[in-house]
Amino acid sequence: MPHGSVAPAYLSLAPAELRARAEAARDVLQKCVLCPRACAADRLAGELGECEVGAKAMVASFHPHFGEEDPLVGWGGSGTVFFTSCSLRCVFCQNFEISRLVTPTHQVPQILEALVPAAAAGLRLPLVCNSGGYEAVARLRLLDGIVDIYMPDFKFADPEPARTYLDAPAYPEVAKAALREMHRQVGDLVMDEDGIARRGLLVRHLVMPGGLAGTRAIMRFLAREISRDTYVNLMAQYRPCGLAHRYPAIARPITAAEYREALAAARAEGIHRLDEPRPARVLRWVPAG
Repeated sequence: MPHGSVAPAYLSLAPAELRARAEAARDVLQKCVLCPRACAADRLAGELGECEVGAKAMVASFHPHFGEEDPLVGWGGSGTVFFTSCSLRCVFCQNFEISRLVTPTHQVPQILEALVPAAAAGLRLPLVCNSGGYEAVARLRLLDGIVDIYMPDFKFADPEPARTYLDAPAYPEVAKAALREMHRQVGDLVMDEDGIARRGLLVRHLVMPGGLAGTRAIMRFLAREISRDTYVNLMAQYRPCGLAHRYPAIARPITAAEYREALAAARAEGIHRLDEPRPARVLRWVPAG
């Protein structure tokens, strides 16, 4: 590992414990309750859950990613695996073509199975779990001591927009419980001397047109019930993707004024660790020889 780095959490587990976690997660696939929809599909027998995935992992792409938060990207990009399909039904998903989102929730057993030989073969990178925030606490506990950084979305504060745009009216309460468990496991985001994230919770929140996401309420929850030191990325990139054009309230991008209002709400509620991109990276090309 590089000088000054911190060993990934999964290296502290005995190989037998890591295998046991993978087996316990795979057992869940027999009557799948990995996500809060708890569809009970027998995915090991070939049934597809509501996520439309069976027993095998489905991957859309994998590559270094330079579009994520600076504490993850560093100077060489974050190694990202985009899994297909999703347990949510976000009508505005920016990855609609491959999945409606790229959350790994429904493929946790397959990820843990792959981690066993990867760790044995020398994998020493921290694991980042980027999800939509729609997580069953019991399933998150399978990842305790394995995931280094949780990066969930918190999409909506109220049940009605969650019902309309995610087909998940329980989403706000599910997300709150999930974030509490994630924070219990990994705490606030910790970075090394180079500003690279090593462990902790990083929350993403997409600012929506007309304040539909309930930004102030979400920031209040984070500050009061998670931690005032929660690292938050208030994302300004909303645009009407997927099926969003069918819903007049979200059929437009957000305005600069709406984003400024969201920033002000976060600060007013006590959130002070807001993601601020560093100056543009310049890659220098040096000719061979």
